[in-house]
Amino acid sequence: MTDPASLRVADADREALAEELREHMLAGRLSPAEFEERVDLAYKATTRGDLDALKTDLPMSPAAVQRSLAQRRARLRRRLLQEAGGGASVSAVCVGIWAAAGADGAFWPGWVIAFTLLPALRGAWRLFGPAPDEEAVEAHLERRRARRLAHERRRARRHRELPR
Repeated sequence: MTDPASLRVADADREALAEELREHMLAGRLSPAEFEERVDLAYKATTRGDLDALKTDLPMSPAAVQRSLAQRRARLRRRLLQEAGGGASVSAVCVGIWAAAGADGAFWPGWVIAFTLLPALRGAWRLFGPAPDEEAVEAHLERRRARRLAHERRRARRHRELPR
């Protein structure tokens, strides 16, 4: 696996660090000379490690905290959508079967929809509801991922053990 500190950075990353350094200068943590020196080094930086070295002795600024929280929420939102995608496709197939069979009787795909999309709705409520809890959403998604990986490993092991 690649070391995150050795990854190359984009101009947007350099600009974000320059803005963060500007906030630290305005708060009095950096002198104007230190600010200029660090901004110059930030624009010359090529890797994540170079940028991180310029702020090791500084606390996280409020803007950096907000940016980090926004990135985390965006990542969790993408994972929730991926989880919901599987349930939505199964639900769509069931609705298609129900419609192809004449669409008469009770709407039985409603049960499939409820059971397949309930975890995604619960996660969305936890992430976007009145009291957001990113840790709970992330822990739930990680447990689901771990169960899925364990299931795939068991299937692969059974497949290898089958006589040929």
